[in-house]
Amino acid sequence: MSDAQEKGDCMNILVVDDSAKERTLLQHLLMKGGYGKVTLAESAAEALKHIKGSQGQGKTDLILMDILMPEMNGIEACRAIKSEGSFRDIPVIMVTGLYDRENLESSFAVGATDYIVKPVRKWELLSRVRSAVRLKQEMEKRKARECELEEEIGERERLKKKQENLIRELRSAMEKVKTLSGLLPICASCKKIRDDKGYWTQIEKYIRDHSEAEFTHGFCPECVKKLYAEMGQSGPIDQN
Repeated sequence: MSDAQEKGDCMNILVVDDSAKERTLLQHLLMKGGYGKVTLAESAAEALKHIKGSQGQGKTDLILMDILMPEMNGIEACRAIKSEGSFRDIPVIMVTGLYDRENLESSFAVGATDYIVKPVRKWELLSRVRSAVRLKQEMEKRKARECELEEEIGERERLKKKQENLIRELRSAMEKVKTLSGLLPICASCKKIRDDKGYWTQIEKYIRDHSEAEFTHGFCPECVKKLYAEMGQSGPIDQN
């Protein structure tokens, strides 16, 4: 089974020609080649109206455009189609009655994909259509991949920022929190602590240097009785 037969039934081809005979001929050749959805338009204005109204599932996939038409010719119509962002990627194959280099150059300048010279031959028509379809499919795949890559890059950037924020929060927390752990050498008599450099220091100074704790001073009941027995006080005295 050919690519045309595999893809033809799901493709929407628009044939634009002011000649009813040429429109019918192109439609017949395309349908014999496996392309079952062929819409006909007798003018550029009708073609533009159809394209704008066929967005979504029934969107136009390929256009066969006659160059020489009254009011708006095929080159002007192609320019109008390519100027619209939503329709810019639709392949346009120009159909001309003779090999006119000037018109063909103008057609390619406004974005035409290919051309066919009348009288149209079936094998040439199907070959040009098949090439245009494959090119469009490859472009769509590349755009889809680009979108995936952009989403992937965006997700990586979001994860990176989230990780950076977590690292900053962790560093901030580590700066605020100091923890005492392990065995501390402490004098059994004066209760001084030996630090990691071998110096003995008061326990409150050591704790203050190694944690966020602060000290206030007062007297417990036992020390009040011991130091101020003659005053007969039984409660702690806060000296702050």
